[in-house]
Parts: sequence; structure tokens; C-alpha cells
Amino acid sequence: MSAVSVPSSVPSSTPGRVPAGAQIRTFWALCERELWVTLRHQSVVFLAQALLQPIFFLFIFGRVLPSIGAASMNFGSLLFPGIMGLTLVLTALQNIALPLVIEFSWTKEIEDRLLAPLPVWAVAVQKMFVAALRAMLVALLLFPLGYLILPNFALHDVNWLVLVAILVLGSSAAAAMGLVLGTLVPPQQINFMFAIVLTPLIMTGAAYYPWGTLSNLQWFQAVTLLNPMTYASEGLRSALTPSVPHMEPAIVFLGLGISLIGFGTIGIRGFLRRAVD
Repeated sequence: MSAVSVPSSVPSSTPGRVPAGAQIRTFWALCERELWVTLRHQSVVFLAQALLQPIFFLFIFGRVLPSIGAASMNFGSLLFPGIMGLTLVLTALQNIALPLVIEFSWTKEIEDRLLAPLPVWAVAVQKMFVAALRAMLVALLLFPLGYLILPNFALHDVNWLVLVAILVLGSSAAAAMGLVLGTLVPPQQINFMFAIVLTPLIMTGAAYYPWGTLSNLQWFQAVTLLNPMTYASEGLRSALTPSVPHMEPAIVFLGLGISLIGFGTIGIRGFLRRAVD
């Protein structure tokens, strides 16, 4: 009986008894465990799931279409930031949403983490942190793939500071979106929710087109502003291909910041509710 009651008492009792240093060490230990499991036991599956889609996107749109004359030979380099933004967001979102549904509903593995000397909200942040790290790793792996797949692939005048900032903010905002889906969507509806969320997310996220070129479709341009992926894609364009029309970095950072705070707040509240239940 005591083992069952511990998780519900964690939010109120544990943080007051455990020193901050111990909580930080526990946080990093949980992160190291998940990353070790990914690298040691799930690396092939993880990389296959995360990279298969962007590899085919780069090959078809960046290699095949230019080869048959349906696009310019430089189209792949122009497309690359959008594909990186798409990969960054989807990897972070999927790496937290579905595992949380499984852990809360079937395996109950989340109970082990709730027994750790951490406040419950910190466990939610830890899940977001690991998902964001995985997404950034996959996004960086696209660089060598771009050189291998795309003809005339070249990136000039890269703003590395903006690139790192967008990778961190974009993956964190996407992880917050995944936290919302993983905690608020009933397990029996998760497949349906992914079906109706992912397609609009991908198609309105400015992955295949620069946001600034939508001036003739102003209603659609406004709709895309509701999608956090738009800001990730545009931010990566501003960092990797500054000569291509792109959104101002200040607006990108504002959009990603609002997405992170908004979805993060909703997701953490949902996590607390599920943890107590």
C-alpha cells in the first residue's frame, strides 16, 4: 500500500526534504540513463525512425527532382533548412508524446521516476530535456547527409550562434508540444490524435517553402504563424541560408519562446494531474 501512495505524495513532501544539490544530481542521472539506453540499446531503431523521412525528402526533392529538370540544382540547399526544422520538431515531439502515453497507461514505468527525489514538475522537465537533446542530435546528423545526398550542397555565411539558439529553442518548444499530447490525450485516442495533428503540423510549418514567399496567400501565411514549426524552419533559414527570404530572427525567437512557455505550462500541468492520479 505504501508503494502505491508514494507517487501522489511526491509533489508536496519530497522537494522539502531533499537538498537542491541532490535533486540536480538525480535530474542528470535520469537524463544519463535515458540517453545511455538510447545509445546502447535503441540507437538503430531511434536513428531509423528519425532519419528515414528526412533522407527520402532530401533525396526526392533535392536529388531526383533536379535530375529530371523539375527543380533547379540548388533547390536542395534551399530546402535543407526546412527539412532540418521539420526533423527537429517531429523528433522532439514524437520522442516524448508516445512514450509518455505508454508509461502512464500500460507499462507504468513513470512510477519509477516519480519515486526519485525530485519534484514532479522536474520529472516532466527532464523528459522534455532528453527529447530535445535527441532532436538536436538528429538535426545535426543531417549536415553530413546533405553533403552526401544533395548535388552542389553548400552553406555560406552560416550564423552559428543563431543556429545553436534555434536548435535549442525549437527542440524545446516541440518537446513541450509533445508533453501536452502525451499527458492530455487519452491512450485509446493517441493514434487518431497523431493522424490529425502531424499532417497539418508538417504542411503548415514552412518546411517546403520560405514563409516570406506566401505574400500572395496572406490568409495561409497568417495560419502558418500558429505553427511553432514555422518559426523553427524560418530560424534555421536565417542561420543557414540568409540570402533566402526568411522571417526576422527577433520574431522567430518570440514565436518559439511563446510556444515553449505556453505548451510547457499546459504540458507540466497535465503531467502533474496524471502523476497524482
